[in-house]
Amino acid sequence: MNATPAPLDHALFQAVENYRARNPRSAALLAEAETALPGGNTRSVLFHGPFPLSMARGAGCRVWDADGHEYIDALGEFTAGLYGHSHPVVLAAIEEALRGGINLSSHTAREGLLAHEIQRRFPSMELLRFANSGTEANLLALAAAKAHTGRSKVVVFDGAYHGGVLTFSGGGSPMNVPHDFVLARYNDADSVRALVAAHGPDIAAILVEPMLGAGGCIPGEPAFLQALRTLADECGALLVFDEVMTSRLSFGGRQALLSIRPDLTTAGKYLGGGMSFGVFGGRRDVMERFDPRRPDALAHAGTFNNNVLTMAAGHAGLIQVLTAEVVQALNERGEQLRARFNAVLERHGVDMAFTGTGSLMTLHATAAPVRSPADLQGTDGRAKDLVFFGLLEEGVFMARRGLIALSLPVGDAECDALVAALEAVVVRHRAVLPARA
Repeated sequence: MNATPAPLDHALFQAVENYRARNPRSAALLAEAETALPGGNTRSVLFHGPFPLSMARGAGCRVWDADGHEYIDALGEFTAGLYGHSHPVVLAAIEEALRGGINLSSHTAREGLLAHEIQRRFPSMELLRFANSGTEANLLALAAAKAHTGRSKVVVFDGAYHGGVLTFSGGGSPMNVPHDFVLARYNDADSVRALVAAHGPDIAAILVEPMLGAGGCIPGEPAFLQALRTLADECGALLVFDEVMTSRLSFGGRQALLSIRPDLTTAGKYLGGGMSFGVFGGRRDVMERFDPRRPDALAHAGTFNNNVLTMAAGHAGLIQVLTAEVVQALNERGEQLRARFNAVLERHGVDMAFTGTGSLMTLHATAAPVRSPADLQGTDGRAKDLVFFGLLEEGVFMARRGLIALSLPVGDAECDALVAALEAVVVRHRAVLPARA
């Protein structure tokens, strides 16, 4: 990139120092937590240097930190906070469930209601089961695929994230569960074709995000995803769509937008109304193995799989709030916002851009096409950091990695404010941000 190192380093140093000065209470809270939590942290993605903000409360699409600063919440709990903070419909459902008792040690009517509504939106889930997170859902989907096929290998993609123990940025993680993974390049059907040729009879599943989420909001190209469907069929593997993030991109997720029917689907986040939630489901012949009436049933326990708070919040949100029209409007708003952001960056000649689909987007320190995480190698993370700290000063809360996930309360006024904030940061730092060729 074309940024001059010394001026950019100086600008970033000053931005970090301003951040320190503005947020002493957040720094103090992290220091207090360090006596019990390693690094004061219990959720890795939330941490960044010199210390993360500590949020005190939220309402609608606004959050307030421990030092009293107000922000537009453009992060939306990493896509889980689609309803915003304490949506009245969801809050009422939770309060009603609380009054009825929260640990009933039994089946209730609620899980069936939520399951039927999810099934209505995702017809590929002929049968489904609940878990407590997207990570759990993906772990269970892979276990089901291996049990159904009797095979051991799983095709995954460089830069993919399917949970804290299924992460493949840079090829993998020492925290990953010990499945026999084979790694392919995202949006490269030929790389998958080569793996199928080499390992086909041993491949249980091809696990893919229809858009890389943590990997940078890089959309899977329709021809690539369709090729995965074909290759899975040819080698007898199960195609697993991880729609934990992308399920919000239409009423029936990205699979509906592309008319691709996976064998198994995983989802979570907002589908539980903002509470802890995961779901996996798919072909009847695969999922009926979990029927506890079968003598050879696959076991799947979990104290909170059907907890009444999640069941109530999830069902109320989907039935009363998240209609097809509302989902479409949210994603159209995201498309328009991303275009406006990119117009600001292009107008000022900054070699940065947002990629994504619908209501999800990520900022990158390049305006060149990005088809896979490999295309981001060599880009300057300092430029993204400078924009991140600059936007915080302008009252915009997003992920340091550049992720923005819109929530329903984000309207025209907030979108205008977000664009104005980016414009202000770019104007302030134009001299040190990477320049377009």
